[in-house]
Amino acid sequence: MKIEETSIILPLPTQKDIEKEEHYWKVTLPIEYVTFISKYNGAVPITNVFTVSSHEYVIERFLCVLEDSEDNELGMYDIDVVLSQIEDRLTDNEDLVGVELLPIASLFGGDFLCLSFKDREQSPAVGVWKHEESSELEPVFLKGFSSFKEFLANLTE
Repeated sequence: MKIEETSIILPLPTQKDIEKEEHYWKVTLPIEYVTFISKYNGAVPITNVFTVSSHEYVIERFLCVLEDSEDNELGMYDIDVVLSQIEDRLTDNEDLVGVELLPIASLFGGDFLCLSFKDREQSPAVGVWKHEESSELEPVFLKGFSSFKEFLANLTE
């Protein structure tokens, strides 16, 4: 996969930053995603097209982990900032503590690429959360890949 190197959002998250977020989100992130975000925090991909359910999607930017999103000009791409805006549309469980769908990239048209932790017994699937079709406690998620590693292998230009 190719990344616009100058688009990486600094500072890069430390292992401590990522563990703090995992605790807050009540999930264990896949090691491939942890490695990715530790190197390409919030980057714009050059290799940015993938297909789910016979529809092509384009990644505008991966989301990032920032210790202080308010003091960063790209803070709107912080995962916690995005979660605060759409979290009631990412689950069908009003009593949920943590996350079931974790947005990891913004897609052209307002949708988000997400890790799905709905089945906590398996590693998270990767797919598309549809913003126009989702409503409060009624998310529309299209599973595309069984893992983040499989997702990365299917990106094209």
